[in-house]
Amino acid sequence: MEHHITIRSERYELAATLHYPPAEEEGGKGCGSGRYPIIILCHGFVGTRIGVDRLFVLAAREFARHGYMVLRFDYGGCGESTGDYGAGGLNALIDQTRTVLDYALDIDCVDPQRVVLLGHSLGGAVAILTAARDKRVKSLVLWSAVAYPFNDIVNITGKKTYETAVQCGSADHLGYALQPVFFESLSQHQPFEQLRKFNGDVLLVHGTADDVIPVDYCFLYQKLFWLRSQGQCEKEIIFQADHTFTGSLAKEQLLSKTRDWLLYIDKRKNEWNDWTI
Repeated sequence: MEHHITIRSERYELAATLHYPPAEEEGGKGCGSGRYPIIILCHGFVGTRIGVDRLFVLAAREFARHGYMVLRFDYGGCGESTGDYGAGGLNALIDQTRTVLDYALDIDCVDPQRVVLLGHSLGGAVAILTAARDKRVKSLVLWSAVAYPFNDIVNITGKKTYETAVQCGSADHLGYALQPVFFESLSQHQPFEQLRKFNGDVLLVHGTADDVIPVDYCFLYQKLFWLRSQGQCEKEIIFQADHTFTGSLAKEQLLSKTRDWLLYIDKRKNEWNDWTI
């Protein structure tokens, strides 16, 4: 079951889609059977909640089939949402993510102890920065996550676009008018420094053929997550997968590895809850 909704975030109207697990009569758990974990999908730079080759649609439906509620949304100025992308900088993306968290946790059948942020590319960095500020986030899944927001995004847009934005007050990138405040905000946020503030479990997934965000970031992220005093971190490297996990084999591996990890941490949590002292 899927519902298209609109979430108000300050002056923006964020277009979103909410996925429910199958109803009991369809062999699923349904929303009437109790509280369920929720996964919030954070898309990347100038992306949408659909994803390249429908990646986020396929992911949401796969996770919903296994008992998860999933909420995917367009950041302001992207997809069907109103506003200008990047107008408020990276802080605006973090604030919008937290507003979506507000909406998700107001749903009666959502378990507040099982809230997952899943971020792809720049959305991965936004997910980390959000989780560092917001203790309602219990787990993180990071697909091909950006590690150095300014350098990584300028590598995507090209240095000339950045220089034009600074000199002229705005620069065009694929039809998006990027302002200096957006680039300035990217340099002010360092996910590697902030991640230690998050003490939940983390899954990292990256492809070896990613020519947009280096796969080396995945190994460095894991090392830094391991240095925390709490929380586990696992990584999955998908051979020959590109930045958006193009192709049926790469997608199948991405979704199955992510699904299995989510089910594993849920199972572990339930087993620990059965213990009493």
